[in-house]
Amino acid sequence: MFMSHITRRAMLKRTLVGAGGAVVANFGALFGSQTVADEVRRSGKRCILLWANGGASQIDTFDMKPGQPTGGPFRPIQTNVPGLQICEYLPRLARLADKLAIIRSMQTSEPDHPGGIYLMHTGYRPTVNLSHPELGAMVAKYCGNPDSDLPNFIRMGSTGNAGSGFLGPQYQPFSLDREGRLGYFTSSGLPAEQERRRAELLRFVEEGFARDNRAEPYEAHRRAQESVWRLQARRSVFDISQEWSRAKERYGDTSYGRSCFMALRLIEAGVAFVECGQENYDSHNDNFVCHKANLNILDPAWSALLTDLHDRGLLANTLVIWMGEVGRTPQINNRAGRDHFVRGWSIVLAGGGVRGGVVYGATERNGNGVRENPVTESDFFATVYTALGINPRVRHMVGTRPIWATPEGSRVIREILA
Repeated sequence: MFMSHITRRAMLKRTLVGAGGAVVANFGALFGSQTVADEVRRSGKRCILLWANGGASQIDTFDMKPGQPTGGPFRPIQTNVPGLQICEYLPRLARLADKLAIIRSMQTSEPDHPGGIYLMHTGYRPTVNLSHPELGAMVAKYCGNPDSDLPNFIRMGSTGNAGSGFLGPQYQPFSLDREGRLGYFTSSGLPAEQERRRAELLRFVEEGFARDNRAEPYEAHRRAQESVWRLQARRSVFDISQEWSRAKERYGDTSYGRSCFMALRLIEAGVAFVECGQENYDSHNDNFVCHKANLNILDPAWSALLTDLHDRGLLANTLVIWMGEVGRTPQINNRAGRDHFVRGWSIVLAGGGVRGGVVYGATERNGNGVRENPVTESDFFATVYTALGINPRVRHMVGTRPIWATPEGSRVIREILA
């Protein structure tokens, strides 16, 4: 045959293209991953990941060290939780601290960006010849609706680098731009009737072809195209232009604020996992200039998102996570910057499955390491999966190889779970 030289994987990659990933939103794992069927339990939970790309400074946000040489110029302010202080540039979030669970004792194992991004999206360090699924893919599989017209994993901005991994293309992320807009190429521009007739013709041709040529890649392509047509029928979900004109004052009239408002819209529409990326936390130079600018964007967007989720009755079942791939050094370098640091940094959670108004773990007085209750990446993912109603030790078979959702020895942090 004329395609005999193309590998199965290569063929799949060629067929799995389309509107920012939409074509892979609703069909099965095709790369040899088989999951124990009775492990699949839909929890009804949702998740939003607010990704601080580059790695935010814990000392300049949620684990401040006033009076220490490492403390920097930012001042702490009191929150609505007695004794809990955070950065002065997060005033709106300070009024919502009773909804936050702050982990101040992260100790992770990948100090650079590509490895750290992979690690903090999957719970595993990068390995040769195996791609683990991101948190979004796992949530799409175990919490998503397989019959949804919308993708169960949607991301905006620069975020993960692993995708659906061995779970297969059904759980691959569908990408919007950083403001939550569909790409210009997602509409054919044809009149609806002409589009319908073209779709009917394609179905007729493919059904005839499939009768004599049965192969997984062909079926994958057919189902991918069907998912695109279903998505087209729900395009209105992605149009927030009228609502945004009223919401932008609260969220901040920024790309990130708009993406957080889009995340709210998507969660309301039933999407299981949404990821919003905020750039420019990699502050080796001018750390305080970078962080002040970023926090002034983050504070209104994050606080308005939590408030709206709460007011609409969605926060109880929606876990909101704020994190990046690394922390930043307590020491301030000679360029007024902070470098990468993995020996004691912070992550913040809110909403579904976690207790609010709590702090877990602590770093040393100057921030140079963890003083109590260290948390590894595998502990963190075990805790997140548990909060979302996913078994953190669910096993997936990749060929004949068993792979667990979290590494051996992962510990759930019960103290922050509701």
